[in-house]
Amino acid sequence: MFYFSQSLNKGMSSRSLNKVQLIGNLTRDPELRYTSNGTPVCTLGIATNRDWTDSNSQKQEETEFHRVVAWSKLAELCNQLLFKGRKVFVEGRLQTRRWTSSDGSGHQTTEVVIDDMIILDNRRRDDNRYGNSTDFVEKVVKDESEKETPSIKTKTVKSKVTKKEEKDTKEKDTLSVDDIAI
Repeated sequence: MFYFSQSLNKGMSSRSLNKVQLIGNLTRDPELRYTSNGTPVCTLGIATNRDWTDSNSQKQEETEFHRVVAWSKLAELCNQLLFKGRKVFVEGRLQTRRWTSSDGSGHQTTEVVIDDMIILDNRRRDDNRYGNSTDFVEKVVKDESEKETPSIKTKTVKSKVTKKEEKDTKEKDTLSVDDIAI
């Protein structure tokens, strides 16, 4: 179905849309760096899959790999909460960067600069299997044996928090979703 309106067409030259939404799995652990002025920037790799049946009734599958970049608070959160294999939803815009290397050759890359991220599984860093995908935001509880994992308590769509877990997470370094300004 095609929809065309003379009045819409006149205004379209001044309007545009650059929006990307992806659901996929991380291909590697996030890499957090800081710019020269101290702004956090996190790069991730996300793989998306597409299945279809070709004209010969053969099932086909294609995987697309995306370079994803997050800035500021979102960059720090991605670095804290994400790891290889994690299923996420990200939303942002496409950006193409061009540069010249020291040997004079030109380079170009297109990446997705995100402004929103939702965790779609409840896997833990040390867990090799997927959890219940109805838990859109994970609740991570600090294990005393893992000093590098911060204590974070975020809201979940389907609450499975026990009284003991609630008590354990009420430490001084507990962070809630309401405390985060992105």
